[in-house]
Amino acid sequence: MPLIERKLTIKQQAFADAYIELGNGSEAYKHAYPNIKKDETARANASRLLTNANVKSYIDERMEQLKSERVADQQEILETLTSVIRGEARAATLVGAGGGEEFITDEMPPTMTERIRAAELLGKRYAMWTDKQEVNAVVTPVFVDDIE
Repeated sequence: MPLIERKLTIKQQAFADAYIELGNGSEAYKHAYPNIKKDETARANASRLLTNANVKSYIDERMEQLKSERVADQQEILETLTSVIRGEARAATLVGAGGGEEFITDEMPPTMTERIRAAELLGKRYAMWTDKQEVNAVVTPVFVDDIE
């Protein structure tokens, strides 16, 4: 999702980017506005900028982008598990070449244990391992006449 054109000044964008990186408004403000030395001033102005609609919107959108880039979604996880089951995935492994020599290869297919574990995880996802019991209970109300 592309960033929507916002009307941020260069300093506001520098503050927003520093805030995303540091997670601290005062430090981000001092980074974007290096001539500010007092913590109280930086804290107050950072708070004001964080309530600015354009700055807040820019930060929220960038955080959403970063989250989606860093975190595997459900489809990616399912595809990875499937590639392990099928033996298509490859992993780096330390291999002994004899004579005391070792090297790392990235051509090792998943072991049978890894393939079974991936199959178990996919099976759980699709509820393949649960016994489905159908319960049909008819509840008949019982009226007690206790009025004398």
